[in-house]
Amino acid sequence: MHRRHVLLSLALSIGASFGAHAQTFPQRPIKLIVPYAPGGSADIAARLVTDEWAKKLGGVMVVDNRAGAGGNLGVDAVAKSAPDGYTIGLQTVSLAINPALTPKMPYDTLKDLAPIGMVASSQHVLVVTNNLPAKDVKSLIALLKAEPGKHNYASAGGGSTFHMAAELFKANADVPLVHIPYRGGGPALVDTIGGQVSLSFPVLSAALPQVQGGKLRALGVTGTKRSPLMPNVPTLAEAGLPNYSFETWFMVFAPAATPKAVIDKLNASLNETLSSPAVAARMTKEGFDPIPSTPEQARARLEKELPLWGKLIKERGIKAD
Repeated sequence: MHRRHVLLSLALSIGASFGAHAQTFPQRPIKLIVPYAPGGSADIAARLVTDEWAKKLGGVMVVDNRAGAGGNLGVDAVAKSAPDGYTIGLQTVSLAINPALTPKMPYDTLKDLAPIGMVASSQHVLVVTNNLPAKDVKSLIALLKAEPGKHNYASAGGGSTFHMAAELFKANADVPLVHIPYRGGGPALVDTIGGQVSLSFPVLSAALPQVQGGKLRALGVTGTKRSPLMPNVPTLAEAGLPNYSFETWFMVFAPAATPKAVIDKLNASLNETLSSPAVAARMTKEGFDPIPSTPEQARARLEKELPLWGKLIKERGIKAD
């Protein structure tokens, strides 16, 4: 009986300690690690929310870009950080994609990370070079089937969201296309504009000025609904591929052992930030759709998508760089 009382007392003490930590949190700057270089979609998404998020928390938040290994380097840094809420990360859907692409992952996605919540989603756009005669998705598919081996597509690298969007297109349309991986979305877009490749699947925010400027032709967006930034461009499902749907999502997370009270405080303030009209307007302007969630909903999405991407990657023999 005495031992049970000691264990109960210890548990209550630990719980009280975590509770006190959450009440005073944060007492120093929070580091938000983005596992890509500045200027990409993940970096933009992070910087759209950090200032307001920090205000809601009553603290300071600093974006720390740590690019490398397809995003695994930065995520691993979060996984191995002290679980106190002061080092967190933001990653794209690659959080669910990378385990199937990397033979020896430095971390276990579900065991070593604690989702805080979803941030936003963003569509990609099927764009073709202007010298390609196809004016819509159906005529593009017909052209690709009529000229097998002649056409290729650019991606931001093996395993990137550009790559996944294109492979889903290939699977749904049953067309031959050669993959040309680039080191980043910028170079991939430049060569699509220049006609060195036939098509690409850049994120909407990157494609928009090129489409508006007449440098590329947009044939379809990859999400389940049209984008208000490109209202005249149909979804790929509307354009003839009814089973096609792909969006890049962005999730924030902490090391696995981070106290639940701290996770909940970070989540509540993040959702409050995403619900701010000013933040929502800025995100929409950049091609993002805010998606507030609970930590449990974020984890459920990750658990659902890990096997789905694993199956696609295995079936199509997709490799990382």
